[in-house]
Amino acid sequence: MAQPQSKKIFFENLSGAGKAIAVLTSGGDAQGMNAAVRAVVRMGLYVGAKVYFIHEGYQGMVDGGENIEEASWESVSSMLQVGGTVIGSARCKEFRSHEGRLKAAHNLVQQGITNLCVIGGDGSLTGANLFREEWNGLLTELVEQGSIEADAVQKYSALHIVGMVGSIDNDFCGTDMTIGTDSALHRIIEVVDAIMTTAQSHQRTFVLEVMGRHCGYLALVSALACGADWVLIPEMPPEDGWEDTMCEKLSATRSRGTRLNIIIVAEGAIDRHGKPITSGIVKDLVVKCLGFDTRVTILGHVQRGGTPSAFDRILASRMGVEAVLALLETTANTPACVVSLCGNQSVRLPLMECVQMTQEVQRAMDGKRFEEAVKLRGRSFENNLKTYKLLAHRKPESELPVSNFNVAVLNVGAPSAGMNAAVRSAVRVGISEGHKMFAVSDGFEGFSKGQIKEVKWADVGGWTGQGGSLLGTKRTLPAKHVDKIAEQMREHNINALLIVGGFEAFLSLLELLTARGKYDEFCVPMVMVPATVSNNVPGSDLSIGADTALNAITATCDRIKQSASGTKRRVFIIETMGGYCGYLASVGGLAAGADAAYIYEEPFDIRDLQANVEHLTEKMKTSIQRGLVLRNENCNENYTTDFIYQLYSEEGRGVFDSRKNVLGHMQQGGAPSPFDRNFGTKISAKAMQWVTKKLVETFRQGRVFANTEDTCCLLGMRRRALVFQPVVQLKGETDFVHRIPKEQWWLKLRPLMKILAKYKTSYDVSDSGQLEHVVRNRPKESDASVTM
Repeated sequence: MAQPQSKKIFFENLSGAGKAIAVLTSGGDAQGMNAAVRAVVRMGLYVGAKVYFIHEGYQGMVDGGENIEEASWESVSSMLQVGGTVIGSARCKEFRSHEGRLKAAHNLVQQGITNLCVIGGDGSLTGANLFREEWNGLLTELVEQGSIEADAVQKYSALHIVGMVGSIDNDFCGTDMTIGTDSALHRIIEVVDAIMTTAQSHQRTFVLEVMGRHCGYLALVSALACGADWVLIPEMPPEDGWEDTMCEKLSATRSRGTRLNIIIVAEGAIDRHGKPITSGIVKDLVVKCLGFDTRVTILGHVQRGGTPSAFDRILASRMGVEAVLALLETTANTPACVVSLCGNQSVRLPLMECVQMTQEVQRAMDGKRFEEAVKLRGRSFENNLKTYKLLAHRKPESELPVSNFNVAVLNVGAPSAGMNAAVRSAVRVGISEGHKMFAVSDGFEGFSKGQIKEVKWADVGGWTGQGGSLLGTKRTLPAKHVDKIAEQMREHNINALLIVGGFEAFLSLLELLTARGKYDEFCVPMVMVPATVSNNVPGSDLSIGADTALNAITATCDRIKQSASGTKRRVFIIETMGGYCGYLASVGGLAAGADAAYIYEEPFDIRDLQANVEHLTEKMKTSIQRGLVLRNENCNENYTTDFIYQLYSEEGRGVFDSRKNVLGHMQQGGAPSPFDRNFGTKISAKAMQWVTKKLVETFRQGRVFANTEDTCCLLGMRRRALVFQPVVQLKGETDFVHRIPKEQWWLKLRPLMKILAKYKTSYDVSDSGQLEHVVRNRPKESDASVTM
């Protein structure tokens, strides 16, 4: 499909004038729905349209009256961090009838609304599409009844529908992540982490039941994120005799010294014959067969509650803006579409194609075609399942291939949450492929000192949820100790290197590539997996650890803003990490609802600072009580955090007062988020599989000899694909002085933050405007499943 032409939409010529857009949330609630509503309202007002809330979903549309309320800019203030949906949601039987839809059409026409943004699941979106198809007939009927004027049929001839999928189950085909899924995973992982500590104390087995009546996504991904011993999901029931197999697995795990077992059960789990497998059944089985002290925890609606994660806020904000753009560009012939996420890119897909594919999954499950059901769920789901099986179920020694290759894993650079998950994944995949795995402590400094030891399958058990770097990591580059490192490579017969780290890891690979000319020991396959909170590694849109840091920033900003609740007007100046890379400040600002974010990549001067102060002053005089300004630590050597704080304090005198906070190393700490655990797990597994392939390709005459550029790579996420890129080819894309890539995708998100903060700005929509079709199987390398 041809790529959309790069274009920019400007405030002056966006064609929203005269349009009326209504937004509603329907079906089950999901965290992030409020962020989507906020984005739709503010983007709609920004382009000059009238925007309406429809309270209580389709029920409010049918009942009309006060349920359809015009929205203002201020009416969506302070809702970004609120869970659930503040405009209400309800399941409406009346809307399923023709009479109900007739009432709804009448209520919309009375307000001149012909553009609907529906946030809900497949049922809500299917209902919206039916409503659209019946629209002209409904208007004709209303004219015949005398309820509306005859010219209204022509004036309101087309109803335009754009959907956003809000569902914690992530059960909608065509999108990698639905709004609410990441937050639900946060709730599950918080509970699992807490349970694991008490389970370990008492040597207990815990059976956790999570939501997912028809979709096992939450169960599967949470099992992957916590390293659960067993998982039961509706799409892939266990083989007959699973009871004995599971008990053998649990017993074997205990015999290796593990003090606990975790089993995760989706509420819709079934066996091969369609018989339900409940958490109670699993508990009774474990007690009867093994005699283990076993407890059941049913998470229930906890998974729907709480504040939305940073990922869900950003996803919902991006989708909300994209939904308004889609509505502005629709014509009478444009099919109803869903705005969704593929990899790291916004896409628009025909609504009914997605719905039909989703329904096809259920038909496959009903027909016991489980392999087909897994494939229909998409490559993301399929890859999650394969990775879980690879890492959770150890093959017997007799079934492992014998490769006689030694592979070393090490961390380089600053620690970041998710590094340990990446190391665990690399070690277990390597062992599964027959390699002997070695762990190097303290980066290349430890390498030069011989701090290398063989690591076994059980040695990395429980690493997934650990923050920091259990191997130890240093910023030391290899050139300083290249002789000693080569000697250690030779002594331990290391045939390949897998490095998990940030910008220093990238520089290290370049140095080792250069050293190949002098040392044959470095003529081995080498691959790097990006892991840094700064997200400043060239060749990858995302790095392990950045999501955890964003959640730390977002949660802290929420608390800081709340501290001003009930006090006089106040502006907070907050400094984030990132070196010269403004990712954390910019994307954290979007997630936290910041008014401005100062970064190195977007130069600013005193006039810009003054304009920001004046803008905030105007907002403070009219409505908002709290302002939030983020500053990247190295954005400008003269406009320091203190300087900006003093400027805001002086210029805002009499209108607001100011406070400053430096977040510091708390952004690097804490347990990794579900995203970082899974991103680290899957990208590292893919890297290790590449290592195996290159070892086979470069093994000649009894030794490994790899001296080509394509045997020294960085594995990164580029838009929709995970791509192996020779590091030498990335040199031209890198600003080595400031340690950042020359082009960064997230800069396109900065106008969103400004628009949602009521600034007039240009907005690049080069990635928007193309309606695609649902594809059953994407090309293998385009595995966008890293989005979760």
